[in-house]
Formats: sequence, structure tokens, C-alpha cells
Amino acid sequence: QVQLVESGAVLAQAGGSPRLSCAASGYTSRNTPMGWYRQAPGKQRDLVATITPLGRTTNYREAVKGRFTIYRDNAKNTIYLQMNNLKPGDTAVYYCNKGPVFAYWGQGTQVAVST
Repeated sequence: QVQLVESGAVLAQAGGSPRLSCAASGYTSRNTPMGWYRQAPGKQRDLVATITPLGRTTNYREAVKGRFTIYRDNAKNTIYLQMNNLKPGDTAVYYCNKGPVFAYWGQGTQVAVST
């Protein structure tokens, strides 16, 4: 079965640069696009970034462009989200998911950013 296991919760100050990971099993990661989403309290779950199967193309929501980087290590069936220059508005639960249907979620990673 498809499983997506994310790294643990993050407590960081504004300006910090943590990295999230999502380890996949139950399918061949290199055959699928992947994405990171986030959901702040009381808000909808929004797409943060996507990456194509071989990692050649990435896309980001405007709020994180120039600060976040999605990348993947297909030999380890793992994707990452490098978050630089964190802002309080980045506080949310972050979820990874797999394409093409994007129906399988990681368990969620709480990222809390303080000033």
C-alpha cells in the first residue's frame, strides 16, 4: 500500500531554515509527481510546491517563491521541502502527497514560526 511518512514537528524563529522530508513506499516514487501542501488553522489546505517525476520542473505558490525549494532523491523514494527565511505566515501543518491523483497524504508536519 502507498505510505508517505513525514519528518517531525518544527519549532523555529522567523528567518530559520528547516527542512521537511517525506519518505514514500508502496510505489515507485520516480514514476510520479509529488507535492507539498499546507493548512493553517481555520483555512483551506493549499498547494505549496510541486515537482515532476525526475525533478526537472518545479512550481511554487507565489508566497514561497525564492524562499522554499522542493527536491527529490528518487533512489531513496523521498522528497524534501527546504524552507529558507521563514516568516510567521508560514505557520501551518505541512502535508506531502503523490500524483497524479494526489489522493494519498502524509501524516502532516506542524511547522510553527515565532518572531
